[in-house]
Amino acid sequence: MAEKKIRNESTFSTLKKREKDLRKQIIVDAAEKLFASKPFHEVSMRDIAKEAGISASAIYRHFPDQKSLFLESFSRGTIQLKHEFDTMLANNKKISIIAFAERFIEYFTEKDQYFRMMINFFLEGPVEPEMFQKLSDIERSLLSQFDEVLIRMGIKKNVRYYSHALFAALTGIVAIFRSTPDKSYKQIMSHRKRIARFISLLLKSAAEK
Repeated sequence: MAEKKIRNESTFSTLKKREKDLRKQIIVDAAEKLFASKPFHEVSMRDIAKEAGISASAIYRHFPDQKSLFLESFSRGTIQLKHEFDTMLANNKKISIIAFAERFIEYFTEKDQYFRMMINFFLEGPVEPEMFQKLSDIERSLLSQFDEVLIRMGIKKNVRYYSHALFAALTGIVAIFRSTPDKSYKQIMSHRKRIARFISLLLKSAAEK
């Protein structure tokens, strides 16, 4: 009897955790959608709760404010890309900066909501130092991976400047070459990647001089 009771309690605890995780996932999904559609300061916890289909009070059981929700949802998106870059670096010692640039373009084209969140945040203006620091840490982690590729290419000086230049250029490509009525998704992706390759080659040529 005692063993059965323990098993039942364990099952109940597991189900409660799953329920909590699912509710949290729903909240983050809702926040992601709203943060992708408008600036950070225009999204309230009440807005997110309404989008998630829960009460405003319930959302505070998982997140203290919209800042923590923004960081959670944006981090979720960038962590996946960082893992992919880590795998590319681990599997290919001679990885090309073009391969990195193309994957950056592919990712933020496919995951447009994360790109929109990033741009909305950049355009928002000053934020709390703590939040700025955490977002800067996310950006630096990606830039460090670009640094590694450039170093493997033989670049020894001003590596971070080259990484910043490439990051800014790739972000600009995704921002400028958006959807148009006369272009298919495949055509837009192809054009973005073509420009990314061109910029990568220019940067590589400049760095080798």
